[in-house]
Amino acid sequence: MKVILPVAGKGTRLRPHTHTKAKSLVHVAGKTVLEHIINRLESLKVEEYLFITDENGQQIEDFMARKFPALKCRYFVQQQRLGPAHAVALAAPAIDAGDDLLVVFNDTIFVTDLSQIPQLCAQADGLIYSKEVEDYQRFGVNVIKEDRIVDMVEKPDTPVSRLAQVGLYYLKNGQEFMDAIERTIKAGETVKGEYYLPAVFMRMISEGMILRAPEIDAWLDCGKPETLLETNRYLLQGRHHVHGEVENSVLIEPVHIEQGAVVRNSIIGPNVSVAAGSCIDESVIRNSIINANNRVKSLVLEESLLGDSVSLLGSPRRMNIGDHSIIEMDQ
Repeated sequence: MKVILPVAGKGTRLRPHTHTKAKSLVHVAGKTVLEHIINRLESLKVEEYLFITDENGQQIEDFMARKFPALKCRYFVQQQRLGPAHAVALAAPAIDAGDDLLVVFNDTIFVTDLSQIPQLCAQADGLIYSKEVEDYQRFGVNVIKEDRIVDMVEKPDTPVSRLAQVGLYYLKNGQEFMDAIERTIKAGETVKGEYYLPAVFMRMISEGMILRAPEIDAWLDCGKPETLLETNRYLLQGRHHVHGEVENSVLIEPVHIEQGAVVRNSIIGPNVSVAAGSCIDESVIRNSIINANNRVKSLVLEESLLGDSVSLLGSPRRMNIGDHSIIEMDQ
């Protein structure tokens, strides 16, 4: 199997955190998004990882060489912003006869058992992993009949289906898939000037191929600050890890404090991850992500996301308050 990882998106919804780094290198629950994804692929026999990058591609290469030096990786640069299908097509030179493919888009951390792929795809040509959602109007959905996909509808007005596509795809025949993308691009089947995978899949279905839509256990969006914090809470469940230095502080589980982080005279948690190099003093922090090399002092933070090398310094207050007083103070 070969795995295609398109990581060339600009991550505009995560700005300012993606102004200086690739969005797949944003931290959540003690790891980068990309590290979470690679860890979830370890159960597979992956021959090669094929990355589709942009001008931040060197960051991805450096990260993979440092964190996963034993993995075989190849990199392709998307020079033009022509959509997801165009990005995936750039990996075509690396696809050989007999290769099966897994395509994983990096806005999402998935929870599912990928070892079940052979059984799920035994009588099919591919799998379009899905998740049932209530707000189906926001997504492209799969319409199912007799256990196979018969249609795909982008942001439907009526509930023709609630099975949203989650950005995780398996194709049994990689070369056939790449051929279908090439024909779709040659036919000029675009949406607002970009090429998308649903047009490719519908072409495959019209040619008689069978695609199924297995449902994943959890779909963890990392594309926006608020959803990144939700994902942080989900991933920290049952994972109370303290590897850094903690002095005279209260930790409310779960928290993840990396080795090299320092917490002093503070209350941390629940649902807080603190990256290496950060120092937190005299603060109260909950439901937040504190990235690397930050300094936080004398503050109360909630639902906060700090990038790298931030200094955030408050000041303690001294008060002399009499009986029956009501004091309300904004931070």
